[in-house]
Amino acid sequence: MRIALAVLAALVAIPLLIGGIGGLESTGGGEVAVVRDGGIFDDNKVRQVIDAGSGLTWTGMWSSVHLYPAQQRFYTITADAKRATTLGVDVVTVPSSDGVNLGIEGTLYFTLNLDHETLKKFDDKYGTRTFRAQDDRSLYAWDGDEGWSAFFGQAVRPVIDNALRGQIGSMRCAELVPSCSLLESNALKPRDSNANIAEVQNAVNASLARDLPVTLGGEFLTGLRFTLVKVTLPDEVQQAVDRSLSASAAVSEAQARVAQAKAEAEANRARQDGYDKCPACAEIEKLKSLPQGITVYAPGNPQAVVVPSR
Repeated sequence: MRIALAVLAALVAIPLLIGGIGGLESTGGGEVAVVRDGGIFDDNKVRQVIDAGSGLTWTGMWSSVHLYPAQQRFYTITADAKRATTLGVDVVTVPSSDGVNLGIEGTLYFTLNLDHETLKKFDDKYGTRTFRAQDDRSLYAWDGDEGWSAFFGQAVRPVIDNALRGQIGSMRCAELVPSCSLLESNALKPRDSNANIAEVQNAVNASLARDLPVTLGGEFLTGLRFTLVKVTLPDEVQQAVDRSLSASAAVSEAQARVAQAKAEAEANRARQDGYDKCPACAEIEKLKSLPQGITVYAPGNPQAVVVPSR
């Protein structure tokens, strides 16, 4: 009987010991933890929040710990498919009002709201469901960088794309890319695209500050700042623009050569007219043009021999 009781006590104590050992958690400098109860007699509600850089903290037995990024994050969009990755760098193209698909180069900076009550609400909404990653795996938002990127791609990126589409779609291509004016005419029209790009950037920031909290259901992201670096043309359109610019440059060069030839011909005519009026001046110019060291010069004699001195 005593042996049976001892075995039973051991069977109960071992899981308790394991659970107790697993009930201590700490966080690094760049992560914050949301702890949910998970004991035999507990519910699955949020138990506590552990701030970044915490030492060992008691979280209770069998609790689950969800780690989220505590530092500033950034999301990069590019028009170059070679730069795209599965971890926060995506290709984004948006049509202009005149139908040109423009590539976007920019970065969104943000930070997860670290207020404890906000983090608890965030974990309730997004930490208890999975998101599909690009490799078709289902990941939680707290499953490392890949899980966070899966959450961001499904929950946040559509709002960013919509903001860009709304702002860039209201402008013509040439307003954002001056060389795009070659698609409308054969002339490159001078335009100041920097002011328009700044206008789009400011409008996108205002749109994100307004729409993201509504879409996500809370002020979960703070410090939102989108920087629009540049707007690019599709490769085939850019090649056409480059060819047009090269052709325009060649035409300009040819026109410059024609103008130079006309100027030289006019100068020669003026020079000859001066010689006709002053023959002696012509002879003086001939003497000036002779090489140094000439000892014999017979002007007027076509058979004259010019002998340089030694």
